Formats: sequence, structure tokens, C-alpha cells
Amino acid sequence: MLDAIRWDTDLIRRYDLAGPRYTSYPTAAQFDGHVGSFDLFHALRESRKALRPLSLYVHVPFCANICYYCACNKVITKDRGRAQPYLQRLEQEIQLISCHLDPTQKVEQLHFGGGTPTFLSHDELRQLMAQLRKHFNLLDDDSGDYGIEIDPREADWSTMGLLRELGFNRVSIGLQDLDPTVQRAVNRLQSLEETRAVIDAARTLQFRSINIDLIYGLPRQTPENFARTVEEVIVLQPDRLSVFNYAHLPERFMPQRRINSSELPTPAQKLEMLQRTIEQLTAAGYRYIGMDHFALPDDELAIAQEESTLQRNFQGYTTHGHCDLIGLGVSAISQIGDLYCQNNSDLNHYQNALATSQLATSRGLLCNADDRVRRAVIQQLICSFNVEFAEIEQAFNIDFRGYFGELWPQLQTMAKDGLIELDSDRIIVLPAGRLLVRSVCMVFDRYLEQQNRERFSKVI
Repeated sequence: MLDAIRWDTDLIRRYDLAGPRYTSYPTAAQFDGHVGSFDLFHALRESRKALRPLSLYVHVPFCANICYYCACNKVITKDRGRAQPYLQRLEQEIQLISCHLDPTQKVEQLHFGGGTPTFLSHDELRQLMAQLRKHFNLLDDDSGDYGIEIDPREADWSTMGLLRELGFNRVSIGLQDLDPTVQRAVNRLQSLEETRAVIDAARTLQFRSINIDLIYGLPRQTPENFARTVEEVIVLQPDRLSVFNYAHLPERFMPQRRINSSELPTPAQKLEMLQRTIEQLTAAGYRYIGMDHFALPDDELAIAQEESTLQRNFQGYTTHGHCDLIGLGVSAISQIGDLYCQNNSDLNHYQNALATSQLATSRGLLCNADDRVRRAVIQQLICSFNVEFAEIEQAFNIDFRGYFGELWPQLQTMAKDGLIELDSDRIIVLPAGRLLVRSVCMVFDRYLEQQNRERFSKVI
């Protein structure tokens, strides 16, 4: 893994395509309205029978201020009172879901996302965690991965102390960029001091892991000023870093219409930003995990990748892909066995459904046999950068070369171009191809031709 990435500008220009991020396969773009709460109850019953461990995702949609780049499902409001009716419905959902599960199913992973989870008051956070502990088997020995997304402008030492007391041991900190001119252009003014204070608190309180999110490609960014941000972030020594490519899709995400597109960096500048960032992080000892993610060598993700146990789900790279994922809250997605399902993305519809003691499940899909095969291939590519044909053949009773015969010419072209190594036993994503692993995954995506590529971001 020492030579995890090799920068090849020519290869990047040819294979930098728009496509899914593969937090699932099939992707959420394939979800439809044929899946409802009955399917979810059936999947929960199967989970209960198998006593599978759980991963819980809780969506808190509220933000006090709008960030123009944001593509998350959120509600912008200064009215903190809006959280209480939402929490009431969320508690109903917790009760409705949990009664279909076995009390002994352990919650190995918990994640609060948003929005801004710390929009909630201390009392509301206590109330929500009390409900989760009452209805689910949350671990009390700090052995679970219990994470929360933090906006440093919405958190202080007392907030961090409360979160640690409630059982959280991982934090993910939104930073994006430290340059004031960039921050003004995206309406997110956040000082280095605010961010450092939250990180210092997390370290003092012995949070197990700190992740920082950065975005390249924002308005008024230059390779020079973004390199300074990365330099400052390296000094903070987070355990993990997510370095995302900003996808400007104003026709899909209304807040992005406030961004002046003439201030966006050019594609060449974005490439330079990414190249410099990789060089800076590699020199500082970070490993490239894949798909925008970097981690220190002693981080669980880096260790799992070395041991070929890394997985990927709707929460990104994880060591808990074996768990059934239950999404709670507006727009939240669940993955239980072969079922994917998503709650309604409209806050009023979500709350109204639960007001009548109905789940807010609005769409999803049930994986078929072909989906399961392709999901396994894509998972191995994106997590381990290789696919051993024998493993797939044994798991699904197929002949790999015969099953994917029509894809062979594309794979051979990628091998000739130096993206992958292809032989009769395996596919290995080469160091020059690892930044472009999404493009390799797209070859195996049966649904991609039917989709509008404009809904997806580019690989780089």
C-alpha cells in the first residue's frame, strides 16, 4: 500500500467521468415507490431471526445557517423550537421500528448526521439518546463506533463533554476551507480557532477518532490558498480526512444558485488542488483509503484495508458493513439484508406519516440475484482495489469470465491503458487507477446506461 496512488494526468483526463459514488449498489438512483413499510417490516423480521448486529443512522435536518455548496437534506431555520415536534415523530419511528427487532441485537455503530445534529439543545440530545437506549441495545462499554457530525460554530467544550457523556466516541468536523474569501463566497464563516477548540476538546475528552471534511472546487479557491488550508489541517492531525470534489449542480440544489459560477476554479485548477493535496497528505503520513478518504496508518479504516475487511455502505467506508443499517429520520436510508429503503425526504410528509402511527418509508428496492453479484464485485473494487474471481465464483456459483463476458473488451481497454491489471484470476486496480476506481466500478453497473449522468458528480 506504500505506492497507493500514482498521478497520471493523461489517464485522469480520459477516465474522469460522471458517475455514482457507490455507497450502495444498486444506487439510490434506482429506488422506486414499489417498496413500502410492509417490505421494511419483513426485512426487520429476517434481521431479528438472524440476530444480526445493527448500525443506526439518525438524521437531524436542521441548520441555523445555509452553506451555499450544500446538497444535504436540510431545513434552514433560526427557530430552535422546530426541533421538538420533529423529535416527537422520531421517537415514534424508533418505537415502531424497534418492536420488530430482538432486544439482544447489539448496536455496533451509531451515527448522527444532518443538517447539524448539534442544532439540538443539550436536553434534546439527552432526550433522543435516552429513547435510543430504551428501545435499542446500545453498548455501554465504549466499544461501539458512535459518531456525530459537528459544526464547530454550533459546539463548545460543554457540548463536547455532553456528547462524550452520552456515549459518542467519534466526531466528524465540517471545515471545507479556511480561506476567508472562500468562506464568504459559500456563506460559511468559520475560524481556525473555532475548529481547533472543538478538536482540543475531543482529544482531552478521549474521543477515539476525529475526521475533518474538506471540499475542493469551491468559488474563489486557488491551488495556492487550498494548499494553505490543507497545511493548517495537517497540523491539527485528524485521524481521517475526507477531501470531496465540489459538484456544482444548481439545477438540482437550490442553495448552489447563490454561487457565482464565474468564481469557480477551472478543471485544471481543481486537478492541481487534488494533486497537491495528495502530495501534502502522503508526505504527512496519511494513507489513501479510496473515494476521497485518507487516514493515518493506525486508523481502523487503514488497518481494515490492509486486512481486506474494509466495507462500504450509506455511511461511506466502514468496518461495520456486516451490520443491518437502520436509517431514522427524514430522508434516512436503511439497508437490511437485500432491502434498501428510504424515508420521505419532505419534512412535513415524514412528520404527517408518523403522526398517524405509519412509517414514512417512501421508496427503495429489493436486490435481485444479479444485483448481489455486482454489489460484491463493486464492493471489492472500491474497498480493496482488487477482485479475486474465485471468491465471487464460490460465493455465487458462477463462472466470472462467462458471467461478465460482455464487459471483457472494456476491461481489456482499461488494462491496456494502465488503469487495471487483468488476468484469468483477478482484477487489480493499479496505483494510477486508484483515484479513478469509480470509473472501473461503472463498468459493472448494469443500470448506468439507463440513467442521466448529469445527476452525478465527476470522479475527480
